[in-house]
Amino acid sequence: MPLGTYKEAVSARSTDKKILDVSQDGGIVSALLCYALDEGIIEGAVVAGTPDDDWRPIPTVVTSSDEVIAAAGTKYSMSPTLSALKEATRQYGLEKVGVVATPCQTQGLRKAQAYPFTRFVADKIKLIVGIYCMENFPMASLDTFATAKLGFDSLQDASKMDIGKGKFWLTKDGEDSGLAIKETHGYEQAGCNICQDYVAEWSDVSTGSVGSPDGWSTVLTRTDAGSNVFKAAVSAGLIETKPMDEVKPGLPLLEKLAKGKKDKNTAERERRAKMGLKIPAIY
Repeated sequence: MPLGTYKEAVSARSTDKKILDVSQDGGIVSALLCYALDEGIIEGAVVAGTPDDDWRPIPTVVTSSDEVIAAAGTKYSMSPTLSALKEATRQYGLEKVGVVATPCQTQGLRKAQAYPFTRFVADKIKLIVGIYCMENFPMASLDTFATAKLGFDSLQDASKMDIGKGKFWLTKDGEDSGLAIKETHGYEQAGCNICQDYVAEWSDVSTGSVGSPDGWSTVLTRTDAGSNVFKAAVSAGLIETKPMDEVKPGLPLLEKLAKGKKDKNTAERERRAKMGLKIPAIY
């Protein structure tokens, strides 16, 4: 099963214009966090906060919808998001925490929940929103894309980053410049080449753009917690949905990409194992 275990798959987007104006794709991550905060399902969340001047993501604890919206948008360099969990539970005193996580971070969270010495923090995690991720880039790689490949004076010149339609996109002064994805190969984080999870299979609910039309997101609800909060947000009118069989390109594309990552990176894991290199255990 290339997409892992899930309860329901739909195409969805937020109905809140404030969220759509600042979010990537359908704004589902922001919409879910805002709803969960407003309804007391969580007291705060750990997210990749607004990048600083050089686009470096900052782990941030948010406790209001305004703070969620301020942190919206995809970041393509790794944010050490989980490092802020202790801050959320100890300094903020949160008992019910949400986390936005990449597939590898999601696996780390589930391992922490199963490991007794970290459970005093991990047991307070009530909602994990996973984001689809093929690979992630060091800051130096993003700077190379901007300057050496797209001709920007600096990465700071970019006002937005995105990946779609086979390209890595940077926006400057309202104009989009695209770099073919194949030209980014070799610049990703080394660990990305042995990760077999594209769709955050261990999250409560996972989402990303692949499979849905522009401006919408594909959502996979995976656990009771994820399904309940998603359905409640839809019922409250904060999210609108469409069946996946009514949208293009649909689930087949998502399944193709997820399977492709599994197959390619399984082969890389086997290659490294034959060389005697240590490989992280699959959760």
